[in-house]
Amino acid sequence: MPYEMIATLMFSTMMLMLLTGQRVFGAIGFVAVVAALLLWGDRGGFDIGFAAAMKLMKWYPLLTLPMFIFMGYVLSESKIADDLYKMFHVWMGGLRGGLAIGTIGLMVLISAMNGLSVAGMAIGATIALPELLKRGYDKRMVTGVIQAGSSLGILVPPSVVLVLYAMIARQPVGQLWLAGVVPGLMMAAMFIAYIAIRCRINPELGPALALEDRDIPRAEKLRLLRAGLLPLVIFAVMMVPFVNGWTSLVESSAIGALAAFMAAVLKGRMTREVFENSVRNTLAITCMFMWIILAALAFGAVFDGLGAVKAIEALFTERLGLNPWVILILMQLSFIVMGTFLDDTAMLVIVAPLYVPLVGALGFDLIWYGILYTITCQIAYMTPPFGYNLFLMRAMAPPEISLRDIYASITPFVIVMAFALALVMIFPQVALWLPNYVYGN
Repeated sequence: MPYEMIATLMFSTMMLMLLTGQRVFGAIGFVAVVAALLLWGDRGGFDIGFAAAMKLMKWYPLLTLPMFIFMGYVLSESKIADDLYKMFHVWMGGLRGGLAIGTIGLMVLISAMNGLSVAGMAIGATIALPELLKRGYDKRMVTGVIQAGSSLGILVPPSVVLVLYAMIARQPVGQLWLAGVVPGLMMAAMFIAYIAIRCRINPELGPALALEDRDIPRAEKLRLLRAGLLPLVIFAVMMVPFVNGWTSLVESSAIGALAAFMAAVLKGRMTREVFENSVRNTLAITCMFMWIILAALAFGAVFDGLGAVKAIEALFTERLGLNPWVILILMQLSFIVMGTFLDDTAMLVIVAPLYVPLVGALGFDLIWYGILYTITCQIAYMTPPFGYNLFLMRAMAPPEISLRDIYASITPFVIVMAFALALVMIFPQVALWLPNYVYGN
């Protein structure tokens, strides 16, 4: 059987298993191991799985994964994240759209604490959404704000998705995280600019808080400011030594986890329940990602053995004669299509064995492409009819917000994100300047 046919059969089998509701790592790992056994027999098949496991166990930066997830859950479970919103509520409520702008700020900081979009969505839907609706904000405006803001979790460091990409693409996690900083902050600034302009034109979408709601003693405002900035201080304590080269990435992640734990203890919020929930959730998510990475490595090893990547490169560049930029854009469009029924990790694991080597062969920077992939996933999360964030929002939103409202709410934010993606594609230094500066020094 031709290798191209084998590769097509592997992909179609994997997609069929995913559509039947199988776990992502189970479907990918099963297809990889069965294909290896059929192609190379018992010895070759077992060697591929064993080699993938050893590669995973020896990948030292993987230790950052449980550290950052634990840090995020400690700050979330101990309600330290709630203080952030109280701070934004008091300090920005007097502006038109101020609470929505504060919600974007909340999402950026939550992203810096956790690295998962689900965490931002959960906190935004439970803390910010009821408050915004109660204050007379337009339901479509605030629904879009929370969905767009939560999507920053997979771009702003410490992004768990970029850790997964780093393992599959064999790129430094630290450079990928630094590459996500400027695009993430740029996108957040674009969201804020859109909210401010829109509420300036139509104040009914985001009215300012009444004077009596803002009449708070200055001492109380300063107390809320100190409490709300605590997560930012923890992030600085963690990242400044790393950026300056004083600590390694793993050491910085340990500092962040310890700082979050000590902050919860000093504030008297580290109860037995908070600790157990944080550890349990950290263990569950870390194990899930390790299984996914293991399956992806095995799947990629089979593709390397088949030579499928070179065959696809020859198809696009020689037979079809496509320009490298056309091929890159087609890849991004395929992510958006897959994002209608898959989450980001599944998308990456399915196409990484093909796309990542092909991108490198076309002469593009793999760090830069990791950011393009992540932004495209953010767009795919919010693209109807089956965007991942759309259904998360529907599950968490109150009854008065319909699925039609959720679909309508994301249109302007998707346009903003597409514009940000175009900027990063046209000007690669938007993503590459910071890692080049830090690692160049």
